[in-house]
Amino acid sequence: MSVYDSKTYISDIEKAVGATLNREKLFNKRIMISGASGLIGSFVADMLLYLNKNEDAGIEIYAVGRSLSRLKKRFDPANSKNLHYVEYDICNTPDFDFDIDYIINAASNAYPAVFANDPVGTITGNIIGTDNLLKYASRHNAQRFLFVSSGEVYGEGEKGMEAYCESYSGYVDPVLSRSCYPVSKRAAETLCVSYTKQFNLDTVIVRPCHTYGPTVTGSDNRANAQFVNSALSGENIIMKSKGLQMRSYCYVADCASALLSVLTSGKTGEAYNIANEAARVTIAQFAREVAELTGREVIFDLPDENDLAQQTNISYAVLDSKKIQGLGWRALYSVKDGLKSTIDVLTNK
Repeated sequence: MSVYDSKTYISDIEKAVGATLNREKLFNKRIMISGASGLIGSFVADMLLYLNKNEDAGIEIYAVGRSLSRLKKRFDPANSKNLHYVEYDICNTPDFDFDIDYIINAASNAYPAVFANDPVGTITGNIIGTDNLLKYASRHNAQRFLFVSSGEVYGEGEKGMEAYCESYSGYVDPVLSRSCYPVSKRAAETLCVSYTKQFNLDTVIVRPCHTYGPTVTGSDNRANAQFVNSALSGENIIMKSKGLQMRSYCYVADCASALLSVLTSGKTGEAYNIANEAARVTIAQFAREVAELTGREVIFDLPDENDLAQQTNISYAVLDSKKIQGLGWRALYSVKDGLKSTIDVLTNK
C-alpha cells in the first residue's frame, strides 16, 4: 500500500500546499532534498510533486537518500518525470555535479535508538554532512540553503518559561553521549550562518518541534511513533514513564508547509521554530489521544535499563511560534486532528 492511495493523505498535501507562503517562488526551480525518504523530507517532496501536477509548477525535484531502493519504494508510485533519485550519503564528497537552486538538508539520525547506538554517526552526519552540502550549494551558486535543525537545540530550559523563542539558548550537557544530537545540530546551525558570513551563501534554519505523521519510517522508535504503531497493531500503549514531560507537537503537514514557507519567505541567516500553539500536551496526553482514537488503553510500566538509556532528560520542550507566525504562516492541525489523519492514512482511508 502507498500513501498515495489514501484520500486523507492527498487532502493533507492539498491543505499544506495552500498554507505555504509565496509558493510561486518554488516554481521552475531545481530543488534538492536530502533525507527525502524520511518523515519530513518525504512529505515536502510530495508537496512539490502536487504543485507540479496541479499547478504546473515545473519543479525539478532531486530526492537524495542513502538507499536507492528506499527512494524507489517510497516515490515510484508517484510516477513523476520531474523526480530524480540521487543515491548519496551526505558524509561523503558528492559524486554528482549538477546545478541546483534550493537545497533542503533534512538528512539526520533523528530517533533515540540511533542516538544511543551510533552517537558518532549522529554527530558526523549533522556536521560533516551539512558541510558537504553547504560546499556544494556554494560551488553551484544555489539561491538558498535550508537546514532542518531541531527544537532539541534548546536542551533543558529554565523552569517557569512558557515557551522557548529563537534567541534563547537553553542548556545542553556536552559530555553526555545523548547530547550527540542537539550539540551537533547547534554546530551545524552555526556552520550555516558562517557560510552566509564568509561566502555570502543564503542560508535559513528551521527548528521543528516533535513532529509526527504517517510518513514516519519503520525504524523510528520515538515515543509518538511507537504509540501509533502499537495501537494500530491491536495492542495497548505501554508508557515507560509517567509521561509528564510537556512537548510541542506538530503534524507533518504543518511542519512541511512551515518549512517551505521559511524557504520562500524567511530572512537570511535566521532560525525559525516550527510549532503549533494549539498542540502543547504532555507525552501521556498524546498517548491518551492515540488510545481514544483507536479504542486502546494506556498502560504504565517500569522502564528497563535499555529504555532509560534512550530517554532524554528534557522535561519541558515547548517552542514559541510567534516568529514564523509573523511571516504569515499558520498551523492547521490540533493534536487530535493530526492523529486522526495519521491513523486514517495508515489504515488507507
